Amino acid sequence: MADDSVRVRFAPSPTGLLHVGGLRTALYNYLFARKHGGDFVLRIEDTDRDRYVEEAEEDIISALRWTGLDTDEGPEAGGDHTPYRQSERGDLYRSYAQKLVDEGAAYYAFDTEEELEALRARGEGDGTVAYDASTRRDMRNSLTLSPEKVERKINEGHDYVVRLKVPRSRTIQFSDKIRGTVSFDASEVDDQVLLKSDGMPTYHLANIVDDHLMEISHVIRGEEWLSSTPKHVLMYEALGWDPPTFAHLPLIMSPEGGKLSKRDANRLGIPVYVKDYKEAGYEPEGLLNFLALLGWNPGTEQELFTHDEMIEAFSLERVGASGVQFDLDKLRWVNEHYVRDLSVDALADRVRPVVDAEGYEVSDERLRTICGLVQERVQVAPEVVTDNRYFFEDPDEYEEAGVEKRWKEASGDLLLAYAERLEEVETFDTDTVETELRDLADEEDVGAGAIIHPARLAVSGRSYGPGVFGLLAAVGKDACIRRMRAAVDRLG
Repeated sequence: MADDSVRVRFAPSPTGLLHVGGLRTALYNYLFARKHGGDFVLRIEDTDRDRYVEEAEEDIISALRWTGLDTDEGPEAGGDHTPYRQSERGDLYRSYAQKLVDEGAAYYAFDTEEELEALRARGEGDGTVAYDASTRRDMRNSLTLSPEKVERKINEGHDYVVRLKVPRSRTIQFSDKIRGTVSFDASEVDDQVLLKSDGMPTYHLANIVDDHLMEISHVIRGEEWLSSTPKHVLMYEALGWDPPTFAHLPLIMSPEGGKLSKRDANRLGIPVYVKDYKEAGYEPEGLLNFLALLGWNPGTEQELFTHDEMIEAFSLERVGASGVQFDLDKLRWVNEHYVRDLSVDALADRVRPVVDAEGYEVSDERLRTICGLVQERVQVAPEVVTDNRYFFEDPDEYEEAGVEKRWKEASGDLLLAYAERLEEVETFDTDTVETELRDLADEEDVGAGAIIHPARLAVSGRSYGPGVFGLLAAVGKDACIRRMRAAVDRLG
């Protein structure tokens, strides 16, 4: 049932490439919007110019495009609430910062960096001392200076910031769709900077102004923003605005426990950025399916979802509050099902850039044949090449366990005889190589396996893989004969 009042936003900061955790946040917002027939808004929160990365916004948009999370409003889509980059909305934030000062909910602070360093130094051994109700009285701000001094400093061009005036004694409470009622003691909340000395807003001010003006109904974001929410609640109250419904998503944890850091991810071989998953050959649908279940439980045994099934099943009520471990093996398992659902042509299209990058010369027809043989055996498309190089180059070694188990005293003679027969055939296809092998087995009065196993070892270097006759046909006549004779020379 459509609910036109549902409006959610994905609001990343372009300070780097889009993290996989950010994609999960975007996905949950997207699913919630589509489930309720609402709007999914992309907003670029680019007020931190010191950490701004030139290509980050394009990377964010590209990642959303690749995964099919289409936005209803945003820098590219447009909409009724332009602009959608916070760096282009500065006048708005300055006006609301002034309003907060006028309402007594914020104040000017003129402290120098040296004075702030001295404040922080007081906390050595006991943690950092916050700029709050207990310390602001010792600092230079419009709460401790006379109105005349404040006006004079501003007129003379002294640097200042605008800080939130957090009440000295109060419980700040709000409702969270995932965590229920959440309470903070005001003594745990610092007087957050809202407007920096360069006139740019911090996340906290810009966030609540834009969420209100863009009519955002639900703020679905990571748990790391939970401790900032009481500051936002105070600003909503001071400006006389109804806050949106909050939902703070669980942390993505390392398989070893603790929050999944970039360092841990790199050490454990877990891709960090969405771009990494694309380059590694993951299917976007597979990645989204995995991320959907990284915190959300559909309440059934179902683990694989179509796009529409995911939208239909999703609900914030079934998102857990506890951190959830990232399981790369589970992601690969999910992804392999999407690889298997591809047509052979589609898989070959995904594999072609890998083939070309590796410098292999393979016709489209032969590549499709190879894809058809191994499609059920790969978890990501590039493994068609990286896990099956024997299709493209001669093996330089033979699986030790396979040789020990499969290479018998008569294997060399049988394999040479098979190679000679193959040399005489004009048509080198699956049926032909099978017929020649079985005819030879009958003539030599041996089981077909006595030739099949050495042939597989010689051509692929392995004792396992797709059907041996299809494998031989895909490798090709000249390569098969060459490899069989080379194996006899090396293995005896």
